[in-house]
Amino acid sequence: MTSIDQAARRSPQAPAATKPLTVAVASLIGTTVEYYDFFIFGTAAALVFPKLFFPGTDALTGTLLSFATLGVGFLARPLGGVVFGHFGDRVGRKKMLVITLLGMGLATVLIGILPTYATIGVAAPILLTLLRLVQGFMVGGEWGGATLMAVEHAPAGRKGLFGAFPQMGAPAGTGLATGAFLVAAMLPDDQFLAWGWRVPFLLSALLVLIGLAIRLTVEESPAFQAVQAEDTAHALPIAVAFRHHWKAILLIAGTYLSQGVLAYLCMSYFVNYGTKAVGIPRVEALSGVLVAAVIATVAYPIFGWLSDFWGRKTMYLLGAVLMAVSVFPALALINSGNSLLFALAITLMFGIAMPPASGVTGPLFSMVFPKEVRYSGASVGYTISQIAGPAFAPTIATALYGATHSSTSVGAYMLIVCLISVVSVALLPGPWGRREAALQQQEVH
Repeated sequence: MTSIDQAARRSPQAPAATKPLTVAVASLIGTTVEYYDFFIFGTAAALVFPKLFFPGTDALTGTLLSFATLGVGFLARPLGGVVFGHFGDRVGRKKMLVITLLGMGLATVLIGILPTYATIGVAAPILLTLLRLVQGFMVGGEWGGATLMAVEHAPAGRKGLFGAFPQMGAPAGTGLATGAFLVAAMLPDDQFLAWGWRVPFLLSALLVLIGLAIRLTVEESPAFQAVQAEDTAHALPIAVAFRHHWKAILLIAGTYLSQGVLAYLCMSYFVNYGTKAVGIPRVEALSGVLVAAVIATVAYPIFGWLSDFWGRKTMYLLGAVLMAVSVFPALALINSGNSLLFALAITLMFGIAMPPASGVTGPLFSMVFPKEVRYSGASVGYTISQIAGPAFAPTIATALYGATHSSTSVGAYMLIVCLISVVSVALLPGPWGRREAALQQQEVH
């Protein structure tokens, strides 16, 4: 029997020995599918959409428009967080997760069969933008629900470990999305642009069916069951969250800022920058992102587990500081023009510096709020940060480089958002280190 199973067996909240692990794995698979759908858009925005959906513009303008389309998906995420947070706190976490998975899959498949500008003219970028908004709306409700299912099923003193599983869906989804495009990118350019880019989007249908089959087997969160039993659900949980926990919502938004910005720059902007400005071959740039994503996926649960003993705030602060320190060394490696050093740079930021923060994001953010408004509070704080940070991070980075012709301006932007996260996590309520870990041992729901 593993230590995870032993911990679950000892927990009074987990009557079945493997229940917390089963729920955590189900959350991981669900978020992996969701983020695969969300992230393939980012890769396509860097490599495909400027040519197929925004033709007739110069290279810089086409890239800016493509990354702006990527960003509008984030505009719908707070709305998704509010809507799914409301119903997640009112009628249950599980039901919302089924809806988000189906909605995201449908939007992604439709992008895969969407005619280009050459076929239907201006309607093509308009429809692309609308489908991106649907993606954003769905993923806005996904993160909070999947995180709460894993964290609220987890036994006391193990919420960091099990709460890391849905977080792993982000790098795992990035890895799958990058891998799918890596295979497609091996095609000759004419075939890649004609049909090859569509295959990763269409594969979403299969992944959604797998994720749905697993997600339907998971029981409802014990915390929500307790809310039902105690009849303590609020009529408008989002209003209660803003009225009583607005500071926590804003601090969560600031805390996540650096993580979101660096993730999307690594996944999307630096692929574009590496291929066009530095001269790294497309396949090798995507390979670098894939390697970093695999390393990050493995690292997340390690830091989640460590946070159960060292404290979640402490672990997140470590990650925020490491991200700040990694920015300019990574840029120097990217600017070398060497493919191996490019992969090392992305790994440094995405696979090494980010995981201490990313691995504890779910349990840190969700446990700030009481169970009656937890879905609403955590989702809205998280999605507000998505708009403020990663929504237009590739667009901002592209504009900065276009204006200055220097990556130093991009590095300064990245460093500023990292410092905002350092200050925000430092201001989150509660003790640090061992004292925080001792309180975590007493958490129930």
